[in-house]
Amino acid sequence: MSNKEINSEELNGEEEEKIREAFQDRNWSEIKSANSWVIFKVMAEFVEGFDKLAKIGPCVSIFGSARAKPDNPYYLMAEKIAAQLVRHGYGVITGGGPGIMEAGNKGAFEAKGKSVGLNIDLPMEQFNNLYIDSDKLINFDYFFVRKVMFVKFSQGFIVMPGGFGTLDELFEALTLIQTQKIGKFPIVLVGKDYWSGLFDWVRSTLVSDGFINAEDLDLVSLVKSPEEAVKVIDDFYNKYLLSPNF
Repeated sequence: MSNKEINSEELNGEEEEKIREAFQDRNWSEIKSANSWVIFKVMAEFVEGFDKLAKIGPCVSIFGSARAKPDNPYYLMAEKIAAQLVRHGYGVITGGGPGIMEAGNKGAFEAKGKSVGLNIDLPMEQFNNLYIDSDKLINFDYFFVRKVMFVKFSQGFIVMPGGFGTLDELFEALTLIQTQKIGKFPIVLVGKDYWSGLFDWVRSTLVSDGFINAEDLDLVSLVKSPEEAVKVIDDFYNKYLLSPNF
C-alpha cells in the first residue's frame, strides 16, 4: 500500500470520526468546556492578527491556487504583480502557502517590500512559504478569522486563478463590498480567459433573475496582464487622493 493510500485512509477515518462526534449527545458541562476553549482560541487568533497587522500600512491581497507550480504562467504573473505593487508603495498580503500565494510573497520579498502571510495549516496541501517577512507570518486554525484579516487590512484584492478557496475569498470580498460592510476597494480578476465564463453566468443568470443588480458587476475588473492589474489599483488610489508609502 502506498503512502498516498495510507494518508487517504487516515483522512477518511478522521472525517468519519468528526461526523460521529457531531451526532453524539453531550452534557452541559462537556458543551460548556469545549465551547469555552474554542472561544479562547478564536480570541487569541484575532488578538495576534490585529496586533501584527494594525500598523502595516496600505496593502493589497493576492488570492490564488495553492497548486500552481513555479512554471505556471499565472504563478509568474502573480510574482510580477507583487513586485510591481511594492515598487508602487503597497504591501502584499497572501494566504501564506505555496502556489500563487508563494509567488505573491516571492515578488514582494525580492522587490524588498512588505510581504505578509496569513497561513492556515491544511492536510496534504498547505504550509507557509519561505518568502514571508519573519515578523509578518501569522498562522491560523480558523478560516473565518483569517478571512477577517484579509478584508480588514487590505485596500485592494488581486484574484488569480484558483479553486474553491479562491472563489470563497473572492465572493467574501464581493459580498462585503456589495453590502457596504467594507469600503469599495478594487477587486481585480487576472486572466480573462479563466474568469470570463464564471461572470458570463453571473450576468446571464444572477442579473437576469434579479438576484443581483447589473451595476454589481462593476465591482470587479477583468484584466489580462500584470500591468493592467496594478493600474487598476493605482487608479483607485489616485481617485481618492491616497498616497501609500511606508
